[in-house]
Amino acid sequence: MRWVQTIPLFAYLLLVYNLVVFAVKLVPELTLNMELWSLAMMSGAVFSVKMGEALLMIGVIALYVEIFKATRGSTVSIFDHLFSMLTFVGFLVEYLLVAEAATAVFFTLMLMALLDVVAGFTVTIASARRDIGVHAE
Repeated sequence: MRWVQTIPLFAYLLLVYNLVVFAVKLVPELTLNMELWSLAMMSGAVFSVKMGEALLMIGVIALYVEIFKATRGSTVSIFDHLFSMLTFVGFLVEYLLVAEAATAVFFTLMLMALLDVVAGFTVTIASARRDIGVHAE
């Protein structure tokens, strides 16, 4: 069950995004512009959240969790970095080759996945330098 923790949360977001954009053939109402909820504010304005915006909100939370996971100092973190890189490559390939991925929501999720990869390597390198005592002169 420990291997499940190494699967990046962005892989799940990639899966959910694909389910939403490709399920439109089966459920026409299910789109990125589908309103999930709305809330009347005290100002009289209506705050509404659409599916694409909710995916971005979940992506921000996932990015925090992934960066926090990168601070672990174990052999599992190597696989975590590997799977994060593969997830980003999956985002990039889909962005370049699939028409349904040519949206701002998908591009933003892909940038978050890239930031996950870069931050993970940065945290690991910084902690490794500290562990072996390499200091800048």
